[in-house]
Amino acid sequence: MRVQDALNFALLLARVWIGIVMFVHGWRHVKALRSGPGMANWLGSLGLRNGPLQAQLLTWSEVLVGPVLALGLLTPVAYGAVASLMLVAFITNHRDKGFFITARPTEGWEYVVTLAVLGIALGTVGPGEWSLDHALDLSFPFEPNKALLIAAVVGIGGTALYLLTFWRPPAPAESSD
Repeated sequence: MRVQDALNFALLLARVWIGIVMFVHGWRHVKALRSGPGMANWLGSLGLRNGPLQAQLLTWSEVLVGPVLALGLLTPVAYGAVASLMLVAFITNHRDKGFFITARPTEGWEYVVTLAVLGIALGTVGPGEWSLDHALDLSFPFEPNKALLIAAVVGIGGTALYLLTFWRPPAPAESSD
């Protein structure tokens, strides 16, 4: 196997797997949306204004970014979107619950931060030759320096803009000590 083929396979594997993860999470949220206002209420309890809108944004962002990423279309943007979704989850829900996601009853932040870091890192590397970006000759913005900037602006900048617009952290619970 050529070195380039091995690299293309690795990039394809990463894109498809992370794309599947995002899509499946989004599809799970579609089912939650159909079952009532629970998800919207939960997002509101995290301090996100307009819970129903946030539930729709979260759900359809994950449903859309999954296949786009798996196909390797606008890869730095798609990976940046993954990073942003995960950074918002980290800041609004996971940051104060410890590192390990398996620590019950909390949801630690190891998983969401790992996906965010991979989003920026893999967005920088690019989609590889086995992608729609390559097939459509969309390589112009995807040299590593430009791709890093795109993934970081979408991931980190998008998170900051989203949180500034929609997040009003709830006041900490009063201690009874």
